[in-house]
Amino acid sequence: MKRTLAFIAAVIFSVAAQAQSWPTKPVKFIVPFPPGGATDISARLLGERLSQIWGQQVVIENRGGAGGGVGAAEAARATPDGYTLFFPSGSVMTANQHIYAKMNYDPEKDFVPVTNVVSGPQVLTVPAKSSFKTVKDLIDFAKANPGKLNFGHAGIGSQTHLAAENFVYQAKIQAQAVPYKGEGPGLAALVGGEIDFFVGNLAASIGHVNGGRLRALGVTSKAETPQMPGVPAIAKTVPGFENTGWFGIVAPTGTPTDVVQKVYRDTKTALEDTRMKARLFAQGLAPVANTPEQMGRAMKEETALWAKVVRERKISVK
Repeated sequence: MKRTLAFIAAVIFSVAAQAQSWPTKPVKFIVPFPPGGATDISARLLGERLSQIWGQQVVIENRGGAGGGVGAAEAARATPDGYTLFFPSGSVMTANQHIYAKMNYDPEKDFVPVTNVVSGPQVLTVPAKSSFKTVKDLIDFAKANPGKLNFGHAGIGSQTHLAAENFVYQAKIQAQAVPYKGEGPGLAALVGGEIDFFVGNLAASIGHVNGGRLRALGVTSKAETPQMPGVPAIAKTVPGFENTGWFGIVAPTGTPTDVVQKVYRDTKTALEDTRMKARLFAQGLAPVANTPEQMGRAMKEETALWAKVVRERKISVK
């Protein structure tokens, strides 16, 4: 009996010691979209700070495709030791399962929540040379010309896709969706005039707007955002409209609980850094840093919400 107890104690001590010393080598964040989008921007900002905290490099690996599904499937198959973590946008974890008939990953079974890192609004943008100066201009044209306008998004089921579908639905207009392999490529297409509008994350869009390449018509938050003074809330034209995106960390199922907790605590510490807060604010991102338990509950609630929206909008991939 004493030997058994001693063995159990030794195992517990070993696991605790392992978590305490973790990480002893670089940590990889799999980002399921190409560079340039809000998911990528969020991951890189956090990764830079965590590299300093951990004394180990955080490597960003972009694996775009299938609305985040390619990167999710790769992360799900990774060794659950904490050295490969998944950094998705919310839709990859809460909406894709209602949209795609076949997926190579199961958001609930293949991952455990770590923390929601940041959240932020989207912004409705058009090319700088567009004739649309306001949200009303765009809606009026769309109603007079059903189906003539098209909008881009980062892939079927992505947050930018769902935000645009939500806008089209609530504005009671018809527009054609054009998928791209990520938010960055989609915004580049908008700059080039290939599409008419884009409801992109503020973090990915703000540089194009400030650089004069795109015109911002409205933001998806309830009120105007300080990062884009003078750009009204879409809700002023479409009463009740609101849409918010989030970006967080989940780990492959089986990742030691102590490691999950350490990643959560260190992420929280990173997000409390004054300089980090300022950098996030400039991108229109607000720190969240909820606990793994809180993130899990929030994802379940959001999953139920998107199930309803996807069903009503008839969004699907066979």
